[in-house]
Amino acid sequence: MSRSSLCALISLAFLASPAMAAPVHFQAQPATQPAQARIVARDNLWTCTPAGCSSARSSTRPAIVCSTLVREIGPLTGFSAGGVAFTAEQLEACNARARP
Repeated sequence: MSRSSLCALISLAFLASPAMAAPVHFQAQPATQPAQARIVARDNLWTCTPAGCSSARSSTRPAIVCSTLVREIGPLTGFSAGGVAFTAEQLEACNARARP
C-alpha cells in the first residue's frame, strides 16, 4: 500500500469516528423515557438514553428547540442550552407546548 493510500485510509477512519461527532449543546431530562432512542424534532437530532436526551447546537433559539422536543416526547423535568439550565418559568412555558 502506498503512503498516500495509507494516509487516505487513516483520514477516513477519523472522519467516521464517534469522537468526531458534533458536541452536545442541548440537554433535556424527559419526565418519562421516550420510546425511541433517536428523535428528530425540527432541525435537531436527539439521542435519548435513560440518563436523558442530548442534541448538537442549531441555529434555532433554545425556547423553540425545547418546545419542538416536548411536542415529540412530552414534558421535561429539565432543559439546558450551552450548559445554562432553563429557569422554572422557562421550563413551564416549554412544557405548556406538550401535546395532551
